[in-house]
This record gives sequence, C-alpha cells and structure tokens, in this order.
Amino acid sequence: MDYVSALLPPVVMAAFFIALIVVIVKTQGGPNKAKEDAAVDAALARAEAARRPDRDAA
Repeated sequence: MDYVSALLPPVVMAAFFIALIVVIVKTQGGPNKAKEDAAVDAALARAEAARRPDRDAA
C-alpha cells in the first residue's frame, strides 16, 4: 500500500492541472475577445512607441 500513498499526490496534482488547463482553454475567446485583443495591441503599440525614438521630430 505504500505505492498508493506515493502515487496519490502526483495523480491528484495532475488531475487539478488538467482541469485548470481545460478551464483556461474554455474561457479564451467569447464576447470580450475583440476588446481584450484591442487593449493588448494598444498597450504593445504604446510600449513600442516609448521604446523607439521619435523620428518625425528631427
């Protein structure tokens, strides 16, 4: 019975991990996907603009 107590924690952790991945995959998209994508694109554009020197000001 030692093998059961040795294998139970990894099996339980694997089951919870798989459930977490399933929840993450199922919650992707939906009605707010376009808004979330637009917010990420805007943040990336701001970060890129701040990192790059302004070439038009010269």
